[in-house]
Amino acid sequence: MSNTHIPVLKQDKPKPRAARKIIWILLLLFIALLTILFFRSPISQVTEIQFKGNTLNTKEQLMETSGLRIGEQYFGVDPDEVKQRLARLGTIKSAEVVKSFPGEISIVITEYPAVAYELSADGDFQAILSSGTSVPVAASGIAVEKPILTKWDPADPNKAKLSEVLAEIPSSMTSDISEIMPSPTLSFPDRIKLYTRSKFEVITSISLLRDKVEYLNQVTELEQPGIITMLEADSYVPFDEEVEEEAPEGE
Repeated sequence: MSNTHIPVLKQDKPKPRAARKIIWILLLLFIALLTILFFRSPISQVTEIQFKGNTLNTKEQLMETSGLRIGEQYFGVDPDEVKQRLARLGTIKSAEVVKSFPGEISIVITEYPAVAYELSADGDFQAILSSGTSVPVAASGIAVEKPILTKWDPADPNKAKLSEVLAEIPSSMTSDISEIMPSPTLSFPDRIKLYTRSKFEVITSISLLRDKVEYLNQVTELEQPGIITMLEADSYVPFDEEVEEEAPEGE
């Protein structure tokens, strides 16, 4: 009886490339699953919002303007966009947005300084910021060394220019100015009239005030109260001398 050889079936071994491809697909699916779970979890959301340095706006106002809210996606917060939104308030000079993972956003605010005050039509005091923006302020919070603006039209562009100029002058050089009102002429449309705490009356213009304020202080420190003109030329006339010039002849 002859031996019959039964052929042995050989199993094909899986190709290495196909195995690696399956591993990569599984790995990508796992990463996608983790990503979905992460963005649905509280760890990927904003859990705390802090504002530091704000005195002119409430936290509620800042939250509404910034567009930030608890529970939104932490990685979806764009610091530059938050800064641009806050700048619309007119009270914020700069804002630094700091993101701290997980979920914390801190905003450090630098506000425009108050350069003057005014009394509104309702009888409430308002602070005039260097940006030209007016904000309500309690009478107890008024800095006495700042001037008060009177008789200004809220829509007058010179009011904003005056605020910018006052911000550029050291407070020590304007502390004697108690009141500023508009007094335009054809030659000087930005002409203003100042009154000082030392009893002087001053005529100048917004565009010249920055350069003329040093002369103003020299006169108020050395002379008796009078009228100071600081336009194309500077002059000073004491009040008693002015009265003598206006008196009728023979008196």
